[in-house]
Amino acid sequence: MATSFPVTRRAVIAGAVGAALSAPMINRGAFAFAGASAKRYSRRAVDLVASSLVIDMLAPLKITLSPDYVTRRLTDAEAAEFRASGITGFHNAYGLGGPDAREQALEYLAAWQHFAGHNAHVFTIVGDVADLDRAKADRKCAVVMGIQNAEHFARVEDVATFRRLGLRCAQLTYNSQNRIGSGSTERVDGGVSDYGAAIIAEMEKQKMLIDVSHCGDKTTLDAIELAKGPIAITHSNARALVDHPRVKTDAAIKALAAKGGVMGITGVRMFVRASDPTNVGHMADHIDHVAKLTAIEHVGIGSDADLHGYDDMEPSEYAALKGSYKASYGFRDKIDIDGFDHPLKVFDLTEELIRRNYSNENITAVLGGNFRRLLGQVWG
Repeated sequence: MATSFPVTRRAVIAGAVGAALSAPMINRGAFAFAGASAKRYSRRAVDLVASSLVIDMLAPLKITLSPDYVTRRLTDAEAAEFRASGITGFHNAYGLGGPDAREQALEYLAAWQHFAGHNAHVFTIVGDVADLDRAKADRKCAVVMGIQNAEHFARVEDVATFRRLGLRCAQLTYNSQNRIGSGSTERVDGGVSDYGAAIIAEMEKQKMLIDVSHCGDKTTLDAIELAKGPIAITHSNARALVDHPRVKTDAAIKALAAKGGVMGITGVRMFVRASDPTNVGHMADHIDHVAKLTAIEHVGIGSDADLHGYDDMEPSEYAALKGSYKASYGFRDKIDIDGFDHPLKVFDLTEELIRRNYSNENITAVLGGNFRRLLGQVWG
């Protein structure tokens, strides 16, 4: 849900979560994490996360007002939180756009790749799908560089340029109209333009993942139809369960799956359920829906939040974030959902899938196996 200017999370990460999984067993196979004694997870959940390549296909490392954040080195506590999260793949993507979109994108890529390099004890940049596997083996966090828009492609040739600079995924639009197509909150959705069709073709040629998460309904369907191969909805939910312009129709979900694509389910509160309570179980309802509508191979995670979520932001940043969107976004008092708003949220989701009798194989697919397959197909 990142905004079109660099505002989201709180300025300081507070509290530490221990990185080790060797905490003493508590009662009936429940495990506690050091520094997070309130959380208990079953041995099956801990083992599943440990053995799975977990990929969060919308997981900004940090969104902040401070331009100097990218120059800092993580504290030991912050580094421990990333390692303990169980997430290997972080799709680090912001919503950028406007007249200077190209300059914004160049600065964004340089700044966040610098941040990852400056914290190379924690992060590694992803160039191809094998880098995700290596990061898992090395117990590092692999950063997939993405942008939640494509306005920076001022010319078709820019797709190749940005791929050489590290960009591996781009949304066709953010919430508004651009030269490529219509965003989800535009009054009229005109679909994909001729220029947009050329960008889609070039992105496939350059092996860059096409994302339609924020696109309007017609633009979403046009893009899926125009693409020769699979694309992604990295972070959205099902409109059959919640009526919101930012989530996807069953027609779009089925079309995506028919091309071999994968949809990441988000934990943003108003995209999950129209009223409270809204918790991790309701998020899992969207996983159920996509799996039953298509197949388990077409659903994954795109949390659309950093490790701590939105509701821990500094108040002025939180207010600025909410104020930057149209009224149709329908923000409620909270943005995060209960049980999916902390650094160990993947374990809570895993426990919910276990409660719903998902097999180990299917849980591993949802946690990241499906997106790993898609990325391997697209990136080659």
